[in-house]
Amino acid sequence: MTTTRPEPVPTGSPRVTERLVRVLSRSGIGLLRISLGLTFLVFGALKFVPGLSPAEPLVVRTLDILSLGLLPPTPALLLTAVLESFVGLTLITGKWLRAGLVVLAGAMVGILSPLVLLAGDLIADGPTLEAQYVFKDIVLVAAALVVAARALGARLVPPPSISGD
Repeated sequence: MTTTRPEPVPTGSPRVTERLVRVLSRSGIGLLRISLGLTFLVFGALKFVPGLSPAEPLVVRTLDILSLGLLPPTPALLLTAVLESFVGLTLITGKWLRAGLVVLAGAMVGILSPLVLLAGDLIADGPTLEAQYVFKDIVLVAAALVVAARALGARLVPPPSISGD
């Protein structure tokens, strides 16, 4: 039995590839920050209108557990709406970005806690819509880490030349 090697995938002109890498490295994280901000702003805005957010029951149950029953449903939802909208606006505009990232870091506890606190409810007879909502949040956390790294000084630097690879 003989094995064959796959054909190498053509990457195009090294100059085109180099330009593409430079464009992506200049704009990628900024676009990630804005898209993350839009996501938080939309999800937060939905929570201002009772019954509009599909995550409302999950938010209320989670905050009830985290606050040991001290935070009633309406204020819990309003607090979440304000925090998510604030985070969204800071990410979109870049104003008060570090403050928004601090709020986001704290919010991540609440955002991901249903994985631990309500795991049985989320995956009772297979993943529920709420479970899918929470699992999507893992991607948002990863995106937030990249944006936070950039805001704290990390830089994505393209290689000096790709043509030598």
